[in-house]
Amino acid sequence: MSSDGNKKQFWKRSAAKVPGSIQHVYGAQHPPFDPLLHANLIKAGNKPPPATPGKPKKATTFQEFESITSDAWDVGDDDDELLAMAAQNLNIEVVMETANKVIENHSKQQEKQRLDDTTEWDQRGEETQEEVVVEEEEEEEEEEEEEEDVQVEEGDAVSPDAPVASQSPYTDGRLVKSHSEAPIGSPKDAAGEHAALHRQRSLPHRPPTIPLVARMADQNTSGTPAMTEREASRLDKFKQLLAGPNTDLEELRKLSWSGIPRQVRPIAWKLLSGYLPANAERRESVLQRKRQEYFGFIQQYYDSRNDENHQDTYRQIHIDIPRTNPLIPLFQQASVQEIFERILFIWAIRHPASGYVQGINDLVTPFFVVFVFEYIEEEVENFDVSSLQEEALRNIEADSFWCMSKLLDGIQDNYTFAQPGIQRKVKALEELVSRIDESVHRHMQQYEVEYLQFAFRWMNNLLMRELPLRCTIRLWDTYQAEPEGFSHFHLYVCAAFLVRWRKEILEERDFQGLMILLQNLPTMHWGNEEVSVLLAEAYRLKFAFADAPNHYKR
Repeated sequence: MSSDGNKKQFWKRSAAKVPGSIQHVYGAQHPPFDPLLHANLIKAGNKPPPATPGKPKKATTFQEFESITSDAWDVGDDDDELLAMAAQNLNIEVVMETANKVIENHSKQQEKQRLDDTTEWDQRGEETQEEVVVEEEEEEEEEEEEEEDVQVEEGDAVSPDAPVASQSPYTDGRLVKSHSEAPIGSPKDAAGEHAALHRQRSLPHRPPTIPLVARMADQNTSGTPAMTEREASRLDKFKQLLAGPNTDLEELRKLSWSGIPRQVRPIAWKLLSGYLPANAERRESVLQRKRQEYFGFIQQYYDSRNDENHQDTYRQIHIDIPRTNPLIPLFQQASVQEIFERILFIWAIRHPASGYVQGINDLVTPFFVVFVFEYIEEEVENFDVSSLQEEALRNIEADSFWCMSKLLDGIQDNYTFAQPGIQRKVKALEELVSRIDESVHRHMQQYEVEYLQFAFRWMNNLLMRELPLRCTIRLWDTYQAEPEGFSHFHLYVCAAFLVRWRKEILEERDFQGLMILLQNLPTMHWGNEEVSVLLAEAYRLKFAFADAPNHYKR
């Protein structure tokens, strides 16, 4: 009896763990795993569907076991032999006649399907003309409602606890919850088509048709024209301020806090970062001197990139550059990548305390894009930089180097050994969130999510991996205008950013779901409106906590 029991135990296997069964591996994808697009894969990977609706029969013989696990080994050879033996016994004429009948029947079915499709498209075309009129009326009503909503007070707009309709996965045109299994509707249903289109636009992926940097950088997500009357008035104020013999930097900071118009952003950033002097007469001479100084560093240090002391640094930079904004064609151009390599290598050589650290490569991109705008008018993401004059490219490269250096001077402890600056900021973020939203903090603790696991990247890359580049540029307008914006104010922006997703966070009920959400937040359709609300909430937190650090703790 014991031997029979051992045999049964030996042949008893779980179908889910048989060799050859496909197990999905998460976390090894680029772009990162998208929970909305792969929800079905998660469910399929967690529990395999049963082969039959009834209770599966236990395998008690080797033949039954082999039939259950036939997908684990290559048994196609045996089937090929059986088919070959059967073919020898068949009459060739019978085979050919049967094959011709199959082909004829298939051709008839294809022709019938084409006729049916043609008829259906004709009918649908007539229906579409009527539906378009109805949809246009509905869209006009929705636009009127949105305009009324925009006039709501700012306090109501930034409140993360604002009530939302539980029946709809959308709030203000943004996706707030994954509804990947919701029925989309039939093609003939106009409402279903509208919902499906709205859903596709709301998914957190990078559609190639959306301008990632240029025109969208000065637009709201609603697609309103960049130059409204208010924005034209602000542009005039900037021009008047910058036209004076001595620029009032304090007044420039006040104006810049709410965003800088694209036309004056290059010179405004240079002034706010301390790269250019306030005195207008000295600016040209300072620019020439600093640019010559940078290219002196190139001649002095760049040839040493292959030396034994520096080859590891240069190799890491060379690996990281192609990964910088891989979906924007501008940064995949060879000449742009060479510029980035020179900037990062020279900075690393001149800052041996930290050297090059992964993540610094991202910090060059906003400066480079903004300074390219100084020479072009069209959208920048597909712009061919080789069409610029060599002198313009050299100016862009040198200006990007010096402005990035000014930024990193204020946060260099983020990149020294063990990165103590980041560790302190992540700890401060945890304490701050525990004060401003205890529910979110306890939810993270309940499912053992450590802040360092997701917020390290927020601090290391200044949220550049979480936001589109157009939003990063707008965010940096305020960072440059705010005292200690990159080193101090960024903490409150991260806290406001985390609490912004409180509803989605509280709906996740396991560690994996929380980590997937926090590393793939749906911000691809964010614009100036969302960034402005985020900054307003961050300023409120700073006003409440910055001058009273003991408020962090209970």
